[in-house]
Amino acid sequence: MGDGDGRQRSVLIVEDNRQNLELAEFLLEEAGLRVRTASDARQARAELERELPDLVLMDMQLPGTDGLELVAELRRDTRFRALPIVALTAHALRGDRERFLAGGCDGYIPKPIEVSTFAQQVETVMRARGPAGEGR
Repeated sequence: MGDGDGRQRSVLIVEDNRQNLELAEFLLEEAGLRVRTASDARQARAELERELPDLVLMDMQLPGTDGLELVAELRRDTRFRALPIVALTAHALRGDRERFLAGGCDGYIPKPIEVSTFAQQVETVMRARGPAGEGR
């Protein structure tokens, strides 16, 4: 999935479960995206400082950090306000999707990951972002 100028778009997956990480990584790479990973909030912050991705898939239950707390922290930083963040979560009860969207996420993917839902959410959020470098 390019962005129109030939640059390969990138995704940062913040996920501590190896199986979920491997599946998401495989699906994204199959779609032609460049993937970076982090397993906790500290690593996620370091990756974001190193290079701004086109999309972040954020587990909402990270070791030592609530995912929504990290999203709120990122949204307070002007560099990350327009960064598309999709909640990747086992929270799939009525109202959870709305809670994550209200908390600053741009999309919602429930676990266990269903390939069609995953692909649709990633494509929708990436398309809404437009070419790399544009805000949402």
